[in-house]
Amino acid sequence: MVRIRLRRAGARNKPSYRMVAADQDCARDGRFLEVLGHYNPRDEPATIVVDEARMLHWLGKGAQPSDTMARLLGVVGTMKRFDRLKAGEALEALLAEAALAAAQPTVPAPRAPRPTKKTKAAAAAAVAAAAAPAA
Repeated sequence: MVRIRLRRAGARNKPSYRMVAADQDCARDGRFLEVLGHYNPRDEPATIVVDEARMLHWLGKGAQPSDTMARLLGVVGTMKRFDRLKAGEALEALLAEAALAAAQPTVPAPRAPRPTKKTKAAAAAAVAAAAAPAA
């Protein structure tokens, strides 16, 4: 079975990944059929570049994305476009939409700030103050 998955590239402690179509039995960095894009999680925000036409081709042929690839394809909207392709929309219209989406930067949702000792202490004091008058 053909899987769409990430192939690690880059130096030690500086990973970047290529999106590849590969046989399920091949090693992570082994033989592959085609490079479909790349992903760099170290950029801020992370860089995700997909060859939409080839990705839709392989998905249409029955290639299964790995869990991580399915999440990344959901972020860039490829999985929604593939569902619409299966429903009967024209491939050219979907590729034009993908080109417009690729021109705009994809910004993931910002992470919540990590609580510091001061904010934890302030929250604990507020809870204690709220509980004190009730007692």
